[in-house]
Amino acid sequence: MSLELLSRIQFGFTIAFHILYPAFSIGLVTFLAIMEGMWLKTKNPTYLRVCKFWLKIFALTFGMGIVSGIVMEFQLGTNWSGFSYEVGPVLGSLFTYEVMTAFFIEAGFLGIMIFGWERVSPRLHFISTLTVVFGVTLSAFWIMSANSWMQTPTGAILKDGIFEPQNWFEIIFNPLLVPRFLHMLLSAYITTAFAIAAVCAYYLLQGKHEAFSKTCLSFVITALVIFMPIQIGIGDWVGVNVHDYQPIKSAAMEGVWNTTKGAPLLLFAIPDQKAEKNHYEIGIPYLASLINTHEWNGELQGLKTVPPQDRPHVGIVFWTFRIMVGLGFLMLFYAIWGFALKLRGTLYSNRLFLTISQYMVPTGFAAMILGWVTAEVGRQPWIVQGMVRTNDVVSKITLENVLISMGLIVIVYGLIFGIFYFRYLGKVLEDGPKEHPTIEKLPFAYMEEHLQETQ
Repeated sequence: MSLELLSRIQFGFTIAFHILYPAFSIGLVTFLAIMEGMWLKTKNPTYLRVCKFWLKIFALTFGMGIVSGIVMEFQLGTNWSGFSYEVGPVLGSLFTYEVMTAFFIEAGFLGIMIFGWERVSPRLHFISTLTVVFGVTLSAFWIMSANSWMQTPTGAILKDGIFEPQNWFEIIFNPLLVPRFLHMLLSAYITTAFAIAAVCAYYLLQGKHEAFSKTCLSFVITALVIFMPIQIGIGDWVGVNVHDYQPIKSAAMEGVWNTTKGAPLLLFAIPDQKAEKNHYEIGIPYLASLINTHEWNGELQGLKTVPPQDRPHVGIVFWTFRIMVGLGFLMLFYAIWGFALKLRGTLYSNRLFLTISQYMVPTGFAAMILGWVTAEVGRQPWIVQGMVRTNDVVSKITLENVLISMGLIVIVYGLIFGIFYFRYLGKVLEDGPKEHPTIEKLPFAYMEEHLQETQ
C-alpha cells in the first residue's frame, strides 16, 4: 500500500466520523428552533418537553463534532503539508472566515441555548437558539465553499506552486457551491428526521411518552415528504453541474468508457478498470444522457478520453453513487408511506411502519457518507481539480508513522465516538423526556406580572 493511499484512507476515516456529528447537529438545532417557536406560540408543554429532551442529545453531538474536527486540522499539517502550502492562501482564508463568523456566533450563543433556560427570558433564549441555527448553517456554507472550490477552482491562479487569489467572489461562490450547499443542508435535515422518527417509533411501540412521540413523529414525517422530492431535485441539479464541470467524474458515476450519445443508465454493471469496460451490464437506454444533460440524445464524455492515470477508481464511484441514489428513493417511499398513514389516522398505531422506522436510522447517514465518497474519490487523482495532483502534496513521512497514527485514531475514535457517545445517548433515550418540564420564572418576570396585577 502506498503512502498516498494510506494517508487518504486515514483522512477519509476521520472525515467520515466527523461529518456525521455536524450534520446531525445542524438538523437537531433547526428542529429545536421550530419546536421552541411552537412552544412560545402555543404554550403547549409538550413542545417544551421536546426541546428539553433533544437539547441533551444536541449538546452531546455538537461537542463530538468539535472534537472530531480538530483531528483533521492536524492531519492537514502532518499528512498533507504540500496541500497546506499550495492552497493555504485560498482555503486558509475560507477556514478563517468560518472561525471568525460562524464558530464565534455558535460559541457566543450556545451557552445561553443550553444553560440559559432559567437565566434569561424565553424570548431571549429563542433568539439564542435561532442564532445558533444561523451559526451552524453559516459554518456549513464556508466548509462547502472550500470543498466546492477544490472541485471547481475559480478565482485563483497557480503561480510558482502556490495559489494566488484573484477574485474572492468567484472563489467563494464557485460554480458548484449553491447546489452542493443546499444538497448538504437538506441531507442534514433528512438524516436528523429519520433519527427522530426512530426514537419516537420506539417509544410508541413501548407505549411510553405518547404525546411527545406523536408530536415529533407527525412533524418529521411531514417534513420528510416535503424534503425528499426537493432533495432529489437538487441532486439532479448537482449531477448536471458535475457533468458540465467534472465530466470524467460524471463518466465514472455512469460507467461510460467511450464518449456516447444517448448513453444508457446502468442499473447494474461491474466496471473493469484494467480492461476499460463493464461486465454484466443491465441498463435503460438513453436515460443516463437524459439525467445528466436533460437531453434525450445528450453526449457523455468517456473515461477513455483521458489517460488511465487521470481517471478515478471507477468501481468505487460507480457503486457508491448507485447505493446513495437507491437509499434516497427508499427514504422517499418511506416518507410517502408515513404521510399516507398520517392522513388515514393510523401513523401512530401501524406497528409494521413503527418497527421499520427504527431500522431506517442508518439510511440518512449512509447516503451522506456515500455522497461524499462519490464526490471525493470521483475527483481523483486531483486534489484540486485539474491543477494539483493528490500524490504531489502528500507529506514526506514514513509509511510506519501513518500506520501507527491510523491505528491510534481507530482505537481512540472507537472509544470516544463509538462507546462513550452511544452509551450516554442510550442513557438519555432510556430516561426519556421529563413528564412535567418547567421554566423557572426570573425575578423580572414576577415583577412584570405584579405590575400588571396592580394596574
